[in-house]
Amino acid sequence: MEEHRVIERVLVALETAAQKLDDGAAVRPGFFLEAAEFIRGFADGRHHHKEEGVLFTVMAGCGVPVKGGPIGVMLDDHEQARIYTRAMSDAAGRLETGDESASTAVVRSARDYCALLREHITKEDRILFPMADNVIPADQQPKLERQFEQAEQEHASQDPTDYLELAGRLEQEAAG
Repeated sequence: MEEHRVIERVLVALETAAQKLDDGAAVRPGFFLEAAEFIRGFADGRHHHKEEGVLFTVMAGCGVPVKGGPIGVMLDDHEQARIYTRAMSDAAGRLETGDESASTAVVRSARDYCALLREHITKEDRILFPMADNVIPADQQPKLERQFEQAEQEHASQDPTDYLELAGRLEQEAAG
């Protein structure tokens, strides 16, 4: 849940920048490319990777169905988030090369991503994580934490503090 709070900071910055761009203000296309980098590396690469590779597997082993249940919904959300991120990144790349018409696609995909992730985080915080606490036996919790740590070490190509710094830079730029 702590990671959700970091992701939400970037969502605010992304929404602010998208609004500015939609209002006709100059917004550096690289802002959206860097936001996509944060999303791919931290939100998806660290956070969703741990959920998909560890938490959902453990929950399924404790009897929570993958298809037709909350895990399936979360997996669908993760895939849709990847689609929105690719669309935003592609459009921001076109905008960076001078294609002003791409700004509409940047704004739309940024907003779509933010709306999806806000709803997704709410579902995880209020439904999925409490469910996990109820179905995963207390004696398995320490093992789960070790698996999270291992997943972070295996998958993370960048120090998490780099992502925290990137989140701070995005916040500052959007607010400025």
